[in-house]
Amino acid sequence: MSLMTKKQLAVSLKKLMSKSSLTNITVKDVVADCGVNRQTFYYHFQDIYELLGWVFKTEALEAIADYKTYERWQIGFLKVFQYVEANKAFCLSTFCSLGRDHLEQFLYSVTFDLLYGVVEELSKEIRISKEDKTFIANFYSYAFVSLLLEWLKAGATENPEHIIEKLSKLVDGDISRAIQKYIEV
Repeated sequence: MSLMTKKQLAVSLKKLMSKSSLTNITVKDVVADCGVNRQTFYYHFQDIYELLGWVFKTEALEAIADYKTYERWQIGFLKVFQYVEANKAFCLSTFCSLGRDHLEQFLYSVTFDLLYGVVEELSKEIRISKEDKTFIANFYSYAFVSLLLEWLKAGATENPEHIIEKLSKLVDGDISRAIQKYIEV
């Protein structure tokens, strides 16, 4: 029942955000749309922003779970683009509000998780510190998230497959080369 209630609250928030900015939406609005009371909302979430974070985590994280490898990272990143494209109004509303930090944090954590898996795989037989692996994954994560946010800010009109194709050409082999530069002797 608890998961079902969270999902209902999420649907209401997304519905309201398709019509109004996140900044203008209150807990009262969400519970009225959902048909539950405020106490039920606060049983599950501290505030609208926690609900927003939960929506991002639950809707998109599962979509990329199987793509944290060198051979498949492009598909995982494409799935992130496709999620944003399919939820364009929701993501744009978040992007243009105080919830922007939640969107950026979500995109960064998903991208970092995906890329750290790639770095781990490529450095399996190599002596490299966890700190250096994290640094490499951070570097590429910030670049990828900035690319995605600029795409969103421009209206998310360019085809995500085309962006991933260009990105793949640009970074092909770069993560392996970066790892080689950090080998511990």
